[in-house]
Amino acid sequence: MGMRQLSLILVFSSLLGCVSEGPTRPLDTEQGRREARDAYVKLGLAYLQQGSTSRAKLPLSKALELDPNSAETHAALALVFQTELETKLADQHYRQAISANPTARILNNYGSFLYDQGRYEEALARFQQATNDPLYQERGRVFENLGLTSLKLGQTEQAREYFNRALRLDNQQPMVLLELAALSYDSKDYIVAKRYYDQYRVQQTNQQTLPARSLLLGIRLGRVFQDQNQIKILSMQLQRFYPASPEYNTYLSEQQ
Repeated sequence: MGMRQLSLILVFSSLLGCVSEGPTRPLDTEQGRREARDAYVKLGLAYLQQGSTSRAKLPLSKALELDPNSAETHAALALVFQTELETKLADQHYRQAISANPTARILNNYGSFLYDQGRYEEALARFQQATNDPLYQERGRVFENLGLTSLKLGQTEQAREYFNRALRLDNQQPMVLLELAALSYDSKDYIVAKRYYDQYRVQQTNQQTLPARSLLLGIRLGRVFQDQNQIKILSMQLQRFYPASPEYNTYLSEQQ
């Protein structure tokens, strides 16, 4: 048992414990029920982070008994069922969470769920809702998600606008830099593409290797700018780490 779980269990002890300490039991008060609900949710999420969805359900069920309209409880259950690939149940709990309290975090999580389901129009709408909270700390990630979703919908210029918004909010987003580099390369704006790609490489210096897609883009930019060293290094990595990938096959075809 981890220290975090132990501390949460101690919280339960104080919330649910001994009646002899006072005439009023903690669960008889609104504050006591709220604190117990929050503790149950934290314990459920702790189990989920450990990969134990079955153990997460019990405390989350207890939380739901204490407060059937808790947005945080429904959002946590949505994550549990999403992990278990129970998509209908996950969708149901996301909707209940949003109905109770449509926070930017819950809207962004639901949008990501919809994106993974290929429901891009619905995902776009939820991400757009999430941007309405200017104080949301992960707002840059929401604009990144909007950009990725717009690409899926074939809205290239709209995607570019969203990615630029994302960078203005948080310039430490390597996926955004890669997407902007790819968009610039496709539009033959090679100087801009190289600038974005170089920034992307700097942010990925601690990675053992880059994704296959980014390696192929780097090779292509190396050809444009006649950077033989970059071509050699990235093509070796592509061959070594992704020999069966579509990107490596594309690289081979472009060699001919």
